[in-house]
Amino acid sequence: MQTVELETKSAGRYAYFAAQDAAVKSYAASTHYTSQQKLNAERKKLVLEMAYYGEVHINYRKKFVALKVVNTNVQNRKLLAELEQDFAEENIARVITAQGIVYRIPKN
Repeated sequence: MQTVELETKSAGRYAYFAAQDAAVKSYAASTHYTSQQKLNAERKKLVLEMAYYGEVHINYRKKFVALKVVNTNVQNRKLLAELEQDFAEENIARVITAQGIVYRIPKN
């Protein structure tokens, strides 16, 4: 599995508007995915919620679906190891940021 670390910056006092913009862009990008691709992302989200203690958010992008894990405390290490092995076989990248871990599911 590919692991990349990114440096990100806070939106500061514009965080509310940045979140609204991200939600609109995510919805617009989600219209380009099939219902099967959306269901696949939702299933992976549910499994990640079983592996981590924190919340998992789905964000649709032009070239991939991002599954962002906010709290990165591991709940089930065995499940996470199996999941990341499956993710490696499916060419899903893991990106580590200051806000959490993002799993990128490429658009087929």
